[in-house]
Amino acid sequence: MITRSIFREYDIRGIYPSQLNEQSVKLIGYFLGLKIKKLGGIVVIGYDARTHSPILLDYLASGLNAAGCMVLDMGMVATPVNYFANFVQPCNIDKQVNASIMITGSHNPSEYNGFKITINKKPFFGEDIYALGDEIIANQDMVIADNASTTFIDTKNDYINFIIDHFSHLRGMEQKIILDCGNGVAGTVITDIFDALKLNYKALFVEPDGTFPNHHPDPTEEHNLVDIKRELKGEFEIGFAYDGDADRIAVLTKKHNIKGDILAILLSSQMKNPTVIGEVKCSSVMYDTINQYGKAVMYKTGHSNLKVKMKEENAQLACEVSGHVFFADRYFGFDDAIYATLRVLELIKNGMDLDSEIEKLPVLFSTEEIKVKTTESQKFAIIAQLKTLLQDPPADFPNIKSIIDVDGVRVNFENGWGLVRASNTTPVLVTRFESTSQQNAKLYEEKLNGLIARAKEMI
Repeated sequence: MITRSIFREYDIRGIYPSQLNEQSVKLIGYFLGLKIKKLGGIVVIGYDARTHSPILLDYLASGLNAAGCMVLDMGMVATPVNYFANFVQPCNIDKQVNASIMITGSHNPSEYNGFKITINKKPFFGEDIYALGDEIIANQDMVIADNASTTFIDTKNDYINFIIDHFSHLRGMEQKIILDCGNGVAGTVITDIFDALKLNYKALFVEPDGTFPNHHPDPTEEHNLVDIKRELKGEFEIGFAYDGDADRIAVLTKKHNIKGDILAILLSSQMKNPTVIGEVKCSSVMYDTINQYGKAVMYKTGHSNLKVKMKEENAQLACEVSGHVFFADRYFGFDDAIYATLRVLELIKNGMDLDSEIEKLPVLFSTEEIKVKTTESQKFAIIAQLKTLLQDPPADFPNIKSIIDVDGVRVNFENGWGLVRASNTTPVLVTRFESTSQQNAKLYEEKLNGLIARAKEMI
């Protein structure tokens, strides 16, 4: 039985082999392949370091071949390399790529895997994924023959050479850099790039290993940054950590763990009249600061959402707090932690003191993302009920100035805000709180959590 829950807002994701298995993945390949075939039928596949990723590649290729597609296999690569294939002419193929599929579980535990899909240079997500799921479930007994034949394509080296050429002016930088690849796929490209540019660096946990023996590859969790922080106490001046598929970055100095929203300020400050897309978890400091020299737009969380909004707004940059950073300025508009690394080093090369710039910003007190466990079936119902409760809040509830409901609910108070949104990838509610004082931030957290508890009881 193929479960509907694997078809998510941004991608297809599930547990191997109970949810992602021969039958489900062959059908995903086949029905996706029918759509890709209409555009020309050239699809490129890459995969991450998880032990079952090559198995899923064979299943997926069988489905795509059955649909009449030409399947190009780039092997184990970072997700940005997979995206990159959509925008460049393959060196050994005389046809343009029509779609890409990245086999990755991203930062999820090792038993997870999934597919990030790009068709005609656009993210395939939301209603398109849900409709694909309906089609697959309606045909879940269909038999797809084994045919895992593919043509190898060396996009990885094309990508490496592009980055080296694009950042040749950084060659020989003296700053001492520490990298933490987390045994994900960042190590398949970053050391080649840094070696070619003769950068002064040390890399931790470079070897891809889908069991993640040293720490889990999620740089949003502080306990996964213990090793890189230890190195920064010594000779190293700047550090970069990556998630499992290298589309998210953490940037650390000796003083600061620079979240994506603050990174957006530093990066956009060097652009002329920039438009920057942020998401609902971003600090008000980001929006207020960027609006002084450009335009900042708040939108939904999610890499697919932000890519679409960037094109709509003709934006130069987009950022998520979690470390997805998207450049259309001098680049292709997708989230790429490797490229973002070099853009940060470029700021330093041009004389920016990251710590000094951060310390000039207004001081606000923000919580990390706080996750409230729930279920897939209840999380959106809780948000709907919470919106109703906020229309007539308790007498002791802080004064509400406005509510933004573009993604969950972001409640603006007199001295800050609180956010509650349903995760599109896991069975949790994501909350975050910010204020001019720790006391107020705690108050907003306490009062909104009280409403969440009431909303749970009412569904």
